[in-house]
Amino acid sequence: MKVVALVGSLRKDSFNMQLVKTIEKRYSNRFDMEIAEIGNLPFFNEDDEKTPPEVVVNFKNLIAGADAVLISTPEFNWSTSGVLKNALEWLSRVDKPIAGKPVLPMGVSQGAMGSLRAQLHLRQVLSSIQATTMPPAGNEIIIGAAGQKFSNGELTDEMTLKFLDMVIDKFVEFVGEQNN
Repeated sequence: MKVVALVGSLRKDSFNMQLVKTIEKRYSNRFDMEIAEIGNLPFFNEDDEKTPPEVVVNFKNLIAGADAVLISTPEFNWSTSGVLKNALEWLSRVDKPIAGKPVLPMGVSQGAMGSLRAQLHLRQVLSSIQATTMPPAGNEIIIGAAGQKFSNGELTDEMTLKFLDMVIDKFVEFVGEQNN
């Protein structure tokens, strides 16, 4: 199974990137994962949607070739980041490579509520662009108090890791069901 991850934070020491890299390492026996670079995408412009720059074409092809997508979002002003929203705008136009694609939203923040509100907005956007999101009930990876749960660049909190194991198991099954 090939999974592409989008990380909605460009910060060098992003907890969302640390979460994705933890997943990449921890579940390398379950799937191959590639982290898409979204910080280099130009701002979406309808004038360019039919003939996008090569970086956008490559990004869209990466998503089209994936079996599933993970999206890890920080919470900025109760919503997703602009860089993540921009990437989703490109994926929603013309050939729409994310339409019908199984997606697992997740996120990390320093606050007590994690990225709850950002994920609510993310799910609205994913619904509008016809992505197939994993049902949220019991599957929401919302990690708050990040500074206490990550160490040396990876997630180390045992309770959170056990929950992550459970959700990733269900996600792999979900992807299998969606792709049959």
